[in-house]
Amino acid sequence: MKNFPIILFSIFIIISSSAIAQSKVDSDIEAALINARKGIFWGLMNIPVKKAKIEKSLINDDKLIARVKVAKELNGVKIEATGYNNTNEVTIVLYRSADSLLKDGYIKKGDLETYSEED
Repeated sequence: MKNFPIILFSIFIIISSSAIAQSKVDSDIEAALINARKGIFWGLMNIPVKKAKIEKSLINDDKLIARVKVAKELNGVKIEATGYNNTNEVTIVLYRSADSLLKDGYIKKGDLETYSEED
């Protein structure tokens, strides 16, 4: 019974250090997710009218924060954004129909109608 407080204290230390490590990973992933969301919003604001695809790297303070790919699909758009934070990366893929893009004001009527399989 003399060692019980020491054992209890050791278990507390192990559990608390594990929670701190998990919190760090969560914050790193959250930062990468925020950068991926910036890429998604950039893609929505820059949907190509004449090209079938565009790719862009977003850089801030000499750091790569996101890579964005925007591709016209049949009756819509596919936006893929990978956000980076240190050694972590998070990818979001978003599909939006031409109707929803038009309704939300991201495109004008007829912008995606020029898409064909040859583009």
